[in-house]
Amino acid sequence: MEPKDHYHSGADARLEAAEKKPRVLIVTAVAAECEAVLRGLSGSRRFDVIAAGAGTAAAAAGTAAALAAGSYGCVVSAGIGGGFPGRAPVGSLVVASEMRDAALGAETPEGFRSAAELGFGSVSVPAPGAAVQALAAALAAAGLTVSTGPVLTVSTATGTAGTAAALAARHPQAAAEAMEGHGVAVAAQALGIAALEVRAISNPVGPRDRAAWKINEALDALAAAAAILREVL
Repeated sequence: MEPKDHYHSGADARLEAAEKKPRVLIVTAVAAECEAVLRGLSGSRRFDVIAAGAGTAAAAAGTAAALAAGSYGCVVSAGIGGGFPGRAPVGSLVVASEMRDAALGAETPEGFRSAAELGFGSVSVPAPGAAVQALAAALAAAGLTVSTGPVLTVSTATGTAGTAAALAARHPQAAAEAMEGHGVAVAAQALGIAALEVRAISNPVGPRDRAAWKINEALDALAAAAAILREVL
């Protein structure tokens, strides 16, 4: 009888500790991403997962509405995305060191200038470094291929070698591109809530070859990442 009592005592203590952790909001763009994240979370009640829609505006609006309706300690933008060759291969994961809007700015005779360069404010929200490193380390320990670096938020997914080269030249440390991270991060930042971004890579950033994209593999990697999120956050 005593071992059984000790077992229940330990299980109860772990449950109590988990319930004391802050709630986490995970924001995806579409239903397939949402379902993959939910699969990885395995019913954890500490996480709320929404599909806010594609693009920065939908992501920001959906995140702001969810944050207004609940109490959260952290927000995660999660989904699939494109990886920059040499930094994030197809099937791998990227944990963003910052969420950077790569599209907000102006064309000039000298080329693209960001809104920050034009004096219109920041186009980047940094992720908390300790959380980024802890998550990346846990993903690697689970046998998953992971890299860290800026994740670019774009309003038009890259589809040519020229655009890919221009982005890489302007953002040489960028690991991936997607369409929602900066919007999620700005909404969280306005309320003083930490934001992270996790991307599973379905395709390289470059010429658009939809037939070569590995969507299912990326969604499986996203589910695996969500299982680690459950343990780390």
